[in-house]
Amino acid sequence: MMTLYPKLILDALATVRYPGNGLSLAENGMLEDDLRIDGTKVSFSIVFEKIPDPFAKSVVKTAEAAIHTLVSPDVEVSIHTKSRQAQRPEPGKMLPEVKNVVAVSSGKGGVGKSTVAANLAVALAMQGKSVGLLDADIFGPSVPKMFHLEDERIFAWEKDGRQLLIPAMKYNVKTLSMGFFVNPQTATLWRGGMASNTLKQLIADADWGALDYLVLDTPPGTSDIHLTLLQNLAVTGAVIVSTPQEVALADARKGIDMYRNEKVNVPILGLVENMAWFTPAELPENRYYIFGREGVKRLAEAMQTTLLAQIPVVQGICEAGDEGEPVALHPETTVGQAFHNLAKAVVKAVEARNATMPPTEIVGVRK
Repeated sequence: MMTLYPKLILDALATVRYPGNGLSLAENGMLEDDLRIDGTKVSFSIVFEKIPDPFAKSVVKTAEAAIHTLVSPDVEVSIHTKSRQAQRPEPGKMLPEVKNVVAVSSGKGGVGKSTVAANLAVALAMQGKSVGLLDADIFGPSVPKMFHLEDERIFAWEKDGRQLLIPAMKYNVKTLSMGFFVNPQTATLWRGGMASNTLKQLIADADWGALDYLVLDTPPGTSDIHLTLLQNLAVTGAVIVSTPQEVALADARKGIDMYRNEKVNVPILGLVENMAWFTPAELPENRYYIFGREGVKRLAEAMQTTLLAQIPVVQGICEAGDEGEPVALHPETTVGQAFHNLAKAVVKAVEARNATMPPTEIVGVRK
């Protein structure tokens, strides 16, 4: 009968190198001090910096092959993988200190969803709430521009055994965006899985801390990104943004249906009619309904939900966004007050929802 002893196994493992830096497992300190030998059975652990590790599978296979080749093909090898970092919290429990998660969504692009999300977050913060803003539009992030944070560099620190990103702070709003990590002049050419994994990092691998509200600026439409959010975050409720025109309302209905789907079951807090009318500065009493009149109001009635706000078309909104100074910072203006009224309506809707409905459950992941 073959006799195994630790040095035989360790000598075989000394030939295994970690592809990330070319050093052996021992040189990297990746071999846990838990080698066990029971007859022809061998078990031990390989410690990676974090799990998942892109080289984990290949390292495990190489370690098994080294033992079978240099010791004996009859050895039964059992290898466990561990991480030096504490594990990421499981879906649904990623943000235990966040009281409410509000998704700002739209059925189609170009209706001002990001503008509404940014100004809602700022208005909530100005009303004394602790607020975070997650730019979940991985392929078209706009929050860095709207908060004048184009040159922001995000750092990380160690907390509770994990390396966590530190959100940028502007206007008393904590914010993270894919735009902080990519060249704004370069298109993000990623498959859906890569985008979803990045979004999970922005959610779970960041130090959001205690928040009254985390506002999600979601991408337009219904996509993998929405599913990733719903599978990992218990969304308190959704705010649907649309312009009054029929083509936008048709897509808004799809957005409402996505959240109301029985497998999703996220409450609709209400609708926002953006670009509701145009008022020229020289004729402040006049209203011109250039995209249609009260289409979102009628949709809210038809879908039996609340019209949270009507936001007019004002040149200053666009200019403020381009300059990185959300118009909600100026509640003395008509449109600034409109966003503050929206924030109050959202708070009221969230409180009513929490008082009458159970917490939202995350969407189950198909096995």
